[in-house]
Amino acid sequence: MKVLVTGGSGFLGINLIRFLRTRGVEEIRVLDIAPFDYPEKDEPWLKFTLGDVRDVAAVESVTKGCDIVVHCAAALPLYSEEDIRTTEIDGCRNVLAAARKFGLDRMIQISSTAVYGVPEKHPIYETDPLVGVGPYGHAKIEAENICRAAIADGYCVSIIRPKSFIGPERLGVFALFYDWAYTGHGFPMIGSGANRYQLMDVDDLDHAIWNAMTYPKDVVATEFNIGAKEFTTMKEDYQAVLDRAGHGKKIVGMPVAPLIFMLRILEKLHLSPLYPWVYETASKDSFVSIEKAEKLLDYAPRYSNKEALVRNYDWYVAHLGEFEGKSGVSHRVPWKQGLLALAKLFF
Repeated sequence: MKVLVTGGSGFLGINLIRFLRTRGVEEIRVLDIAPFDYPEKDEPWLKFTLGDVRDVAAVESVTKGCDIVVHCAAALPLYSEEDIRTTEIDGCRNVLAAARKFGLDRMIQISSTAVYGVPEKHPIYETDPLVGVGPYGHAKIEAENICRAAIADGYCVSIIRPKSFIGPERLGVFALFYDWAYTGHGFPMIGSGANRYQLMDVDDLDHAIWNAMTYPKDVVATEFNIGAKEFTTMKEDYQAVLDRAGHGKKIVGMPVAPLIFMLRILEKLHLSPLYPWVYETASKDSFVSIEKAEKLLDYAPRYSNKEALVRNYDWYVAHLGEFEGKSGVSHRVPWKQGLLALAKLFF
């Protein structure tokens, strides 16, 4: 099997690549606008191309000769609205067109539960309305529509909608929390923390993707919610990390309205890394039904929210020296805390 992973330099990409090797995939191609700087870069089975999914020629050059493409490339919510739209929509269209042109067996589209917006009803099912939230959520819906048109035309596309996934190599917004825990601070939570907010471990996502890659096409050509099966309240789940850090600190609930008002102002002034999808939903329930994936993909997540968070924190501590002082807008590096770093003094 020869597999193309777009966005393979990212957090999901590298975890998926390593997982695919454990399944005996003989050649893995990577297309990404970011350099591939992992130890695997010099392996003969890894073929890296520096390129953009918005570039038709680049996409076609790496797609020809492959069997399956897993389309992970995405412009995350901290990118500009134009970059988000063109990367999500044009990128998906280009990758899908190349997959069909060169006769690939199927495509796996990594979407997001952001397509559901902020619903009041839980759990969320694959058949619930797609209303989106922000440019990222709306662009993901349009990309899904492109995929559904291909499915209707007889081509196999699996649309994977994962909850926020964490694990080795994941930094981004979670690095903010881990930094506070590691340095002996409590952590403020928007609201009481009594809401249930489902996460998942990237290893469980890798298993779901693999089954979508290998199960019969008439079974997998549809949408799947993917997330943890076991999760409690946000306060209880995140407290597990503070307990692991060992400083005796606690999650501290904060009033919703004034905190969100402050975060909106800080975001507009570019003094906070948090965007609306993070702070507008943090105090609300957010969990999906995984029954469809359990039934059709034999999806059986191994990690609870607590276990996934602690596993990610342990990796953060073990590799702290490798990314200290670095920052950016991807999941691979910590996001700048801005004025939020001063708030540590009060916790």
